[in-house]
Amino acid sequence: MNLIIDIGNTVAKIAAFNGNTLQEVIYDSNKTLEKLSAFCCKYIFERAIVATVIDLGKQALIQLELLSVPVLWLDEKTSLPIENLYETPLTLGYDRIAAVVGANEQFPDKNILVIDAGTCITYEFIDATGRYHGGNISPGMQMRFRALHQFTGRLPLVSAEGERVSIGKNTDTAIREGVLKGIEHEISGYIMAMKHKYAEVLVFLTGGDDFSFDTNLKSIIFADRFLVLKGLNRILNYNNDRI
Repeated sequence: MNLIIDIGNTVAKIAAFNGNTLQEVIYDSNKTLEKLSAFCCKYIFERAIVATVIDLGKQALIQLELLSVPVLWLDEKTSLPIENLYETPLTLGYDRIAAVVGANEQFPDKNILVIDAGTCITYEFIDATGRYHGGNISPGMQMRFRALHQFTGRLPLVSAEGERVSIGKNTDTAIREGVLKGIEHEISGYIMAMKHKYAEVLVFLTGGDDFSFDTNLKSIIFADRFLVLKGLNRILNYNNDRI
């Protein structure tokens, strides 16, 4: 059994894998990892991987130090089952590389665009030969809502939930539609641009935010909320004899 600990900007995900099969996922505080100990009591783990995009606090580090199995800390030196062409691996977010590793495992001979809609929206490309070329980073949905409020004098803080109209009839709907439609058009634009260059490109959509797309795009999009966890599990298995 593999223990996967994915510590993001807003939340930590802790998962149990039996081989390549995801058994369970729980969500925990990225500051304390207070649920980790109880989760570990439910399974007999043989190894673990820890990946974080934040500097860990004292409480989280204590929880990780209590783990009784070999732990692989994902960093720029970790061996990968794909070729990484990124010019600055030291600054490459683990979640970005894990997502393409997970997608490539499912379709190893395909060109793939991976879109992760979380705190930021990332667009990653891995080709049919398993070479990761890099990608782009864009503000996520909540970041856009907050920026419109924080960097202006009078615009309110609006949430994604609420009335949806094609053209805003008041400030709330104008902001909501501008942010959500803006993201949907941005994502659609990336997909269409990649399809012009790679006709057979597959698209994976992961992350915590959901968006709507027209029927033509839906047919080529694979939605997988746990793609990063699957990629981390593959990386751990790939490094089984190195920890």
